Amino acid sequence: TLACRDLSQLGLFAKVDTVAFRLLKTHLPGPYTIILNATREVPRMLLHPKRRTIGLRVPAQPIAQALLAELGEPLMSVSLILPGESEPMSDPYEMRDALEHQVDLIIDGGYGGVEASTVISLVDGEPEVLRVGCGDPQPFMV
Repeated sequence: TLACRDLSQLGLFAKVDTVAFRLLKTHLPGPYTIILNATREVPRMLLHPKRRTIGLRVPAQPIAQALLAELGEPLMSVSLILPGESEPMSDPYEMRDALEHQVDLIIDGGYGGVEASTVISLVDGEPEVLRVGCGDPQPFMV
C-alpha cells in the first residue's frame, strides 16, 4: 500500500475514473485502503504480480499527513506485526524497546489502534469490499 497526501498525488499512481474520483473525494482522507489499476509510475515491485493493481491510502492521521506533505511523495505503508505475533504493535514504548536499534527513526504519535483499514476495490468499476475494518464500507456501495 502507498500512503499519499491527497487525491492529486494518488492520481499519479492509479487510474481513477469519474465515478471513483467522486467516491474518493467524498471519503478520503480516511480509514480506507483503495485498490485501483496502477499507472506506469508505480514501481513493478509494488504491483500485484498478475493484476497490475495497487493499494492506496490517504490517511487522516495528522502526523502521517505532515510527513507526506514534507516528503512530497508517497510512502509505502505496512502494519507493524513482528515475527511470532498476530496483532500489530500499538504501544509506542514497546515499539521503541523492540526496534530502537534496528530503525533510523521512531515517531511517537501515541497509542495506535489495532483495527485495520477497510479495503475497497474499485478495479472493475463497481466497489467491492475486500475487508471490513475501521472504515464504514457502506458509503462506497453506490
